[in-house]
Formats: sequence, structure tokens, C-alpha cells
Amino acid sequence: MTEAILLSTTRVMTFRNRQALTAASGFYFASGDRLFLVTNRHVLCDEASQHRPDRIEIDLHHDPDNLTRCMVLSIMLYKGGKAVWRQAQDAGGAVDVAVIELDRSRFSPSTLYTCFTPAHLQRDLQDVEVGQSVLVVGFPLGFHDTLHHLPVVRQAIIASSFGLRFQGQGYFLTDARTHRGTSGAPVVMRRAPTHDLDTDKDRDELPWTLLGIHASRMDMGNRDARVDELLGLNCAWYADVLLTLTA
Repeated sequence: MTEAILLSTTRVMTFRNRQALTAASGFYFASGDRLFLVTNRHVLCDEASQHRPDRIEIDLHHDPDNLTRCMVLSIMLYKGGKAVWRQAQDAGGAVDVAVIELDRSRFSPSTLYTCFTPAHLQRDLQDVEVGQSVLVVGFPLGFHDTLHHLPVVRQAIIASSFGLRFQGQGYFLTDARTHRGTSGAPVVMRRAPTHDLDTDKDRDELPWTLLGIHASRMDMGNRDARVDELLGLNCAWYADVLLTLTA
């Protein structure tokens, strides 16, 4: 009924007890038989801003014939006083990506969603050029198709050398107009059609390459807000960190 890429991403609402806190984005990633929700670590906990939710909610389509029908799945962020999400570090420091394993038994048999897999990750970083057109799929300021519960898409380009970690960090830059609420959105590149008989089935159903996870806008600390516009650049963490987080 709609493009598979729009069913890969869900709105993530954070709560402290019953108090709604923030809205963000997240997407599904499958590793073997296990299913994970991917978002930014700062969506789940951000010490600098005192953001400490104890649960999140995501939307699930449960009627393949009617996308207006949707259920809410509540996920606790702590169990026995310990965080349920996984996060990572690399040589550059903390990585602003987190995954939560989802219990498929809580999904109805008719739940409609698509998920990325390791087959969707970019194998050779040198094959992606600066200026490459990509999409950022998410919920800017929480904005979305509220009738069908679907995200919107921003067009972007890769704004730094994809083969080099920007300033030694585990992310690359994109040039796109983004807002709060886009945190955790997948950054994807359209995959060229192939007639290879050995092509992975999952890649055929979701014909996009997952390059990164959008995290935040980047700006200059010494920018004069009176005369200088925002840079319009964003950080996207390399998606291959998901291999470690879902191992």
C-alpha cells in the first residue's frame, strides 16, 4: 500500500512516568531472528540536558489493508534498575546510537513493518562519494502523516568524505534541513537494481542501502547569529556500528 522505506521507521515518544517528554525517530533492524529498534542514545538518556525517560512508545501498523489503524507499543527502558538498551564506544569516544531488542511476541501476526538487515549495510566506504544523494526518513518536530502514521522524507547529500571519519569521530556529515524529532532517523541511499540471482531477498524487499543514523545538527560555536545563517550540516553515525550492537 505504500513504499517499504516508510514502514521501516517509527515515531519514538519518550515518557517519565505518565509525563510525555520528547518525540524522536527510530527504525527496525533485524539480525538473524532477533529484531531491534534503533535510535540515538540521547533519545533514551541525555545527562547534559537531564533527559531521563523511563519508557518509550512506538506506533505499530496492525492492519495491512488499512494503514489508519495503528496500535501503540510501550517499552520500559529499565529492568531491575538496569538500562535495557545497548550502546557503544569507539576509538573516538561514545557513539550516539542505541538499540533495544524487541519482543516479537508482542506484535500481532498482522503487524506491518519492514526492517533493515546486515545485508543493507554499505560494504565498501570508498564506493560512496561526497555529494551522493541520500534520504533522511523521520519525524521532524513530530510532524508526520497523522492519518496513516507514516514518516516524511528529507533529501540530503553527503557533505564530507564518506571514507574518512569526520574529525576522527564515528560519523559523516550530511547537508539537509533537519529539526528536532529527526534524531534516530535512518540515512539511506537508493540501491541500483540488480539481476544477480544470488541477491539477498531482504535487500529486494527494501531496496535501500543503510548508510547512517542521523543524530544532530552541527554548527559553529563562534557563529554570529545576527549575520551568519546556520551551517545546515548534520552528523550521521556510520550504520556499521549496528553489527556490534546487535551481535
